[in-house]
Amino acid sequence: MISKIQKDKLNVRVFETADLMGKAAAISVAEKLAEAIKEKGFANLILATGASQFSFLEHLQKEDIGWNKITVFHLDEYKGMSISHPASFRKYLKERILDKVQPKEVHYLEGDADDIDAVLASYEDLLKTHPVDVACIGIGENGHIAFNDPPVADFNDPKLVKVVELDEACRKQQLGEGWFPTFDDVPTHALSLTIPAIMNCKHISCVVPDERKAQAVYDTLNAEVSTTCPATILRTHPGTTLFLDKNSASKL
Repeated sequence: MISKIQKDKLNVRVFETADLMGKAAAISVAEKLAEAIKEKGFANLILATGASQFSFLEHLQKEDIGWNKITVFHLDEYKGMSISHPASFRKYLKERILDKVQPKEVHYLEGDADDIDAVLASYEDLLKTHPVDVACIGIGENGHIAFNDPPVADFNDPKLVKVVELDEACRKQQLGEGWFPTFDDVPTHALSLTIPAIMNCKHISCVVPDERKAQAVYDTLNAEVSTTCPATILRTHPGTTLFLDKNSASKL
């Protein structure tokens, strides 16, 4: 570890490489899951997707974790996208980790369901009856958490999951990460957990590698806590650790 930083309630850990960052985050999450299983006999977990999670998820499945006692949720899915689409977050999670570790239960956001309102209502009920022990998230180039981009982020959102319109910066990020051939192919809407759904979680592990996230990381730690940079809200959560590599921390 290169350095530790404390900003308000937020613990920040900076590592030399993205791989070391991912390994440290995986160890931390495994410890939190073990604590929950020891206390209750089970744990509830939220996983994120995107290029920022590659190293973390690779290391997480190497940890000694009681997956048969863990129920998994995820942060978001594109509206109208089938699970067979290369950019589907359900496909991403199934192939990168969940089909390998075989959790007790997995609840996917069915973004291509005929009745999206029913999907949202069902998922919200599941989140209410499964208090989440650890939420694994990232921060977007525009400061979003999940798909709560600045124009739609609401720190007091009465909903736990909703349909959101993606802003241009968010869609450009998805294009830049190589998930879509052209900007016009990037969906305009998605199903997303809201900010209160994330802030309700007991622990939040936020993994943010890469220099292209450096400004968002700087704003997260230094801007006024507001929806202009939604990730600033993490500074008010008592159980959040932000894992960075030296590139994403380059503006601190």
